[in-house]
Amino acid sequence: MRVILFGATGMVGQGVLRECLRDAEVSSVLAIGRNALQVPHAKLREMVRKDLTNFADIEAELRGYDACIYSLGISSVGMKEGEYRRVTYDLALAAGETLARVNPGMTFIYVSGTGTDSSEKGRVMWARVKGATENALLGLPFKAAYMFRPGYIQPMDNIKSKTKLYAAAYTVVGQIYPVLKAVFPKYVTTTRELARAMLQVGKHGATKRILENADIHLAAQEAGEAPSE
Repeated sequence: MRVILFGATGMVGQGVLRECLRDAEVSSVLAIGRNALQVPHAKLREMVRKDLTNFADIEAELRGYDACIYSLGISSVGMKEGEYRRVTYDLALAAGETLARVNPGMTFIYVSGTGTDSSEKGRVMWARVKGATENALLGLPFKAAYMFRPGYIQPMDNIKSKTKLYAAAYTVVGQIYPVLKAVFPKYVTTTRELARAMLQVGKHGATKRILENADIHLAAQEAGEAPSE
């Protein structure tokens, strides 16, 4: 399987990239983003672009891929709706529309979140925007598209959030994560589990187009144990 990955420098994207590079069934990864990864690997090709709203100049290089995992995102804290929509909706649709045109046989996976508002009419701004993004992506002519809605995500494997405040919080919560998982199993996951679930769905599909946290657990279980280091 050949994979395009957006957002590989983010916390979720780091987990996805790690599992892609370790998965024998993934033959190559094209990471597209604004910043270089500096992760040398025979499977990995990077494409650093400042403009993620237009891919007309590289469409030929995007052909022939089997799956796209779109994990590019930003916190809505302190942002106005128009600004958040430009980063969340506009960028995802720019990528999705291009890939649906050049790779109609592709599976597209979008990382959303628990509480996303499919009606697009709720009171929570980020949930409305995420809902609009999901709906638009599901309407594109891909072979298949899946929306992942994880709850709390605990970083593993030395993965860190780029936001210092979040990174500090994850360090603290990491001490009690086993307790959280035991008490709230339907609402928590890890970067490793989420990534393996997305690869499983990218390879084999799923019975649901929107996967909540419990569905993510099941997909990760279906993927089996991760290969040893």
